[in-house]
Amino acid sequence: MKNATKIIAVYALLTGASSLFAQQNMYPPVQNVVQLSASGSVEVQQDLLSISMNTTRDGSDAGAVQSQLKSAIDAALVEAKKVAQPGQLDVRTGNFSLYPRYGRDGKPIGWQGSAELVLEGRDFARISSTAGKIQTLTIGSVGFGLSREQRTKVEGDAQGTAIERFKARATEIARGFGFAGYTLREVNISANDQGFTPRPRMMAAEAKAASVDAALPVEAGKTSVVVTVSGSVQLK
Repeated sequence: MKNATKIIAVYALLTGASSLFAQQNMYPPVQNVVQLSASGSVEVQQDLLSISMNTTRDGSDAGAVQSQLKSAIDAALVEAKKVAQPGQLDVRTGNFSLYPRYGRDGKPIGWQGSAELVLEGRDFARISSTAGKIQTLTIGSVGFGLSREQRTKVEGDAQGTAIERFKARATEIARGFGFAGYTLREVNISANDQGFTPRPRMMAAEAKAASVDAALPVEAGKTSVVVTVSGSVQLK
């Protein structure tokens, strides 16, 4: 009985080794594979403006501070919604916080809070004019970026350039090593741009200097949209 058990164990071991050898033959070591990447870049005018407006309040009573913040935001919303238009001027509330203030002895001595309203869209004149008319909030920061439509269009152009450069580089590498060509094994495509360009300090100073109801002076710059194609090719 013991001999039979030994025979079965040896057979199982041989069978496992044979299966492992067969798998190794099915998946031979990878050879003549090259990793590479290429990028395409397109410079474009920023067409999206975002203005953050905020206010702070403090007092001894948390409820009173919260009520003052709410009133400031409500008044700003009424003014902004008069001219809001999807894509051209979108209005949304931002951060709203309320927290205690402590004295030197570590005991609470009052409450302080802040509230934010964001104006965003492609109509720079409408947005800047609206920001100038809101009297219950002040300018916190101004940023420029790309709208979804603009980013999609530009990414397509940059992607086409990146793909052509990837293909050209793969062909050049293959010929440099004496191969006739290549086949694509895997590929990854990623895109990015510089995003919003914030200008908080300068814009806040300009806002204070501007007269009541005057449009906030804004001027967008350019950004570069970069698409990178990376992956591996099999030289043939």
